[in-house]
Amino acid sequence: MANILIIDDEKSIRKTLSEILSYEGYKVDEAADGAEGFKMFREKQYDAVLCDIKMPKMDGLEFLEKAKEANPDVPIVMVSGHGNIDTAVDAVKKGAYDYISKPPDLNRLLVTLRNAMDKSTLVAETKVLRRKVNRTQEMIGQSAPILKIKETIEKVAPTDARVLVTGENGVGKELVARWLHERSNRASGPIVEVNCAAIPSELIESELFGHEKGSFTSAVKQRIGKFEQASGGTLFLDEIGDMSLSAQAKVLRALQEGKITRVGGDKEISVDVRVVAATNKDLLKEVEDKNFRLDLYHRLSVILIHVPSLNDRRDDIPALVEHFLESACQEYGMAKKGIEKDAMKALQNHNWSGNIRELGNVVARLVILSGKTITSEDVVDYVVPNREKKKVNA
Repeated sequence: MANILIIDDEKSIRKTLSEILSYEGYKVDEAADGAEGFKMFREKQYDAVLCDIKMPKMDGLEFLEKAKEANPDVPIVMVSGHGNIDTAVDAVKKGAYDYISKPPDLNRLLVTLRNAMDKSTLVAETKVLRRKVNRTQEMIGQSAPILKIKETIEKVAPTDARVLVTGENGVGKELVARWLHERSNRASGPIVEVNCAAIPSELIESELFGHEKGSFTSAVKQRIGKFEQASGGTLFLDEIGDMSLSAQAKVLRALQEGKITRVGGDKEISVDVRVVAATNKDLLKEVEDKNFRLDLYHRLSVILIHVPSLNDRRDDIPALVEHFLESACQEYGMAKKGIEKDAMKALQNHNWSGNIRELGNVVARLVILSGKTITSEDVVDYVVPNREKKKVNA
């Protein structure tokens, strides 16, 4: 049920509008002048406001300016019997959604209200989506290892040098790849991700290089591979340590010659791709075990960036927790929650085997299950695994 605020010094107008809107299913509050209306506007969340212009204490245009400063997302429709075209133009310039003359056409008023709230909903959804997109672009932390990574990215990104990103699962290797892309001269091009561990070995070549129609049983039509899709941009090969040796040989050729051949085809296709690879494995150990090509390793590791585990950058945990707290509260539509010092200390001392990914999930869990403030007891109840609790109690 949408909340509507009616501000008008004429009681009969307020009563008429309130009855009509209540009948239409809206919840309505009334104010007799701009000052009273602004006080209510600051204290309560409204979906839309109907405001007269000529009123005592604070007129409608003054209310409009103050309300837009306090909360610019709430649509305000001005309703007045004393206005003219200039007044209407002035109101819209100051941020009014629309202007309706008295006596108002009730059908137009209802349509205007619905349109105003639809627009307000779209604006709110757009902001949420932008926050989610921007959230993936942030690299939180001021520890020495993170500052070193940021410095390296700033130096390397403008070049086309290939980068190998190493680190445990969940440390943020994909984030490093996206930073490299967005700060490069290829930022206007695509960034295409391939999770080499998630694709069966018999399909990885088709995924990377594409295939021609009829090249194998299920190839019912031609397919463009990831190398071609990423041409002009960045190809991110995640978990490259899990790639088959046959696919490694073709990737090596593509990197050497800048050309690929689709599975089942014989035509060479030029591709302009910057490759960023990532792995949680020790590739030199994989080379020793004959699971990875040494020549491909050297091709990929022009620049090496190692992302430390969260346990090796505990000083960054408070900033990360605050970031995840704000994000989780926004995502779940909750008021911002605080966290006690002891609770933060407990999170800093926790063994983060799942790294940043685990921390984000834990903070979301605490936001959902805790009270207004996250306590150390919440951390014990919702974060520490049962097996660790048993050890403590033993």
